Amino acid sequence: MSSYLFSPENEPEEADSVTLIDERGRALECYVENSIEVDNLNYLLLMPVDLPIVIIAWDEDSEDDEEFSDAILLEDEEEIEQIFPDAKAVLAELDLSLKYTAYSLTVSGELPPIEDDDILTLELEGEDEDQPLEPEELQFLVSFYHKEQRYSIYTPLAPLLFLAKANDNGKVELVSPEDDKMQMILEELLFEEAE
Repeated sequence: MSSYLFSPENEPEEADSVTLIDERGRALECYVENSIEVDNLNYLLLMPVDLPIVIIAWDEDSEDDEEFSDAILLEDEEEIEQIFPDAKAVLAELDLSLKYTAYSLTVSGELPPIEDDDILTLELEGEDEDQPLEPEELQFLVSFYHKEQRYSIYTPLAPLLFLAKANDNGKVELVSPEDDKMQMILEELLFEEAE
């Protein structure tokens, strides 16, 4: 769902951005990175305007050294809402503004330079247990405590991309890249963008 009406006459350079709206009414402003028409439908490759972030909770029973601690990717909406004010305050100290946006928390502002020591590699499990673990590299931003629980905020080094389609009314809605047809469309959008 989106407040943006996509016109196929617009090239991505002209139709700079769309606003995605999630089921809770939160907005996420995205750049249109690429578009392609398939079966009279326009598919869009979208990237958030602001930088996505993830919050990691460290297992309090583990040792203090993060290298040996268990990292838990925070996805529980209630817990995110509880720690949001603290996360916002510590990011403000870095001149970063935390936003509770649709589909991902984001920050605006200039990130600190990337240091090799500040890179965390997480191996994320796919939905299918037979799939190999996919490593994701994250840049450390800041850590903080909330009720004696330690949290760290990171931003992914790889861009967060969304696949969407513009329906007959011109409204933009997200589509899952899981099925074979969507996978082919996504590959085509990524291939054209790389050229």
